[in-house]
Amino acid sequence: QVQVIESGGGLVQAGGSLRLSCAASGRTFTRAAGWFRQAPGKEREFVAAISWNDGSTFYADSVKGRFTISKDNGRNTVYLQMNSLKPEDTASYYCALTPRSIGGTGYYTARVYDYWGQGTQVTVSS
Repeated sequence: QVQVIESGGGLVQAGGSLRLSCAASGRTFTRAAGWFRQAPGKEREFVAAISWNDGSTFYADSVKGRFTISKDNGRNTVYLQMNSLKPEDTASYYCALTPRSIGGTGYYTARVYDYWGQGTQVTVSS
């Protein structure tokens, strides 16, 4: 049984920063990790992803230059550093992991990820 647990969400003013963490436990071999978000009334959207093997990173255009995804292999943990937050970043943020070998546009696709956390709420006030 694989568990994925996010933490670090909260309320922050526009221009502020938050760091989300995602810890995986259980029998899992992670090849890629991603962060997705979903705002009320909107579809879930890709935010960022990272390759476990070579550390390649991928970002949605809306967060490039503001968000940074990173990982700690030893702790099986993924982080999302979010700077210069905007009210439109308000959403529930979900961490997702997969043991599959994926490439290219696969990193951006929710269906390739096998394990998901329950989400952590990020609210950015104007």
